Amino acid sequence: MTETPSPTLRVECLARRHDVTARSSRVIPEETPVAFTFGGSTHAVMMATPADLEDFAIGFALTEGLIDSPEQAGDVEIVVSDAGIELRAWLKGGRQEAYVERRRSMAGPTGCGLCGIESLEAATRVLPTLDNALSVRADALIEAMERLPAAQKYNQETRAIHAAAFWNPVSGALIAREDVGRHNALDKLAGAMTRQAIAAKQGVVLMTSRVSVELVQKAARMGAPIIAAVSAPTALAVRNAQHCGMTLVAVMRGRDFEIFTHPGRILEQVSAHVA
Repeated sequence: MTETPSPTLRVECLARRHDVTARSSRVIPEETPVAFTFGGSTHAVMMATPADLEDFAIGFALTEGLIDSPEQAGDVEIVVSDAGIELRAWLKGGRQEAYVERRRSMAGPTGCGLCGIESLEAATRVLPTLDNALSVRADALIEAMERLPAAQKYNQETRAIHAAAFWNPVSGALIAREDVGRHNALDKLAGAMTRQAIAAKQGVVLMTSRVSVELVQKAARMGAPIIAAVSAPTALAVRNAQHCGMTLVAVMRGRDFEIFTHPGRILEQVSAHVA
């Protein structure tokens, strides 16, 4: 294999419709092993959609705390083989040396979404304090989430891919990235925004998934003061968002949603308790 595989693939299937089974086909998402290699050492392997891979490499390094800017990641080389895809980079600005020292102290492999941590204690990351004065209107936030499906090219084909998007409430601009993994989609979004010099503090991160703790951690690392999602958060995600000053909006369904932390950034919300 020498070319990057397509993010989607049409496959044959048998479809049962109205009590009749017949030959059919469906477009489904591709899922490929993607290895992140920094300075010749493999840091993590993710199962991911093979699209926006340079964004993925830079965004992953950023949200995992390996770099603070795209320049520190250097050039990203994409190497495709029969086994999968390797994203190779050499960290710059002293980051490679710091990374080597970090690798030496690593205790062992870790789970999906919390890659390259040194211990159980390191899973509870020290997050930056998000204290900017951004606020958004409730109806505008609803409209932004309603725009997201139109920006999901691959999900329109497959109905099986997550998206992470950034919405600027002043300009109305919406940028989205997609992946079978919700945290992969957010890493790709972080990389795209970093490469385009878009400041996350100016807007809202939108997710098509539930909000687990690694999404809050990655969004905080990006500097996003608000994260909004269609499904519910985990308890640990709520505690992390509360601690770092992030507004967490979830269970966005139609014109309804729930605010779990720091509600002052969402204007016109209902103040009375709703069971």
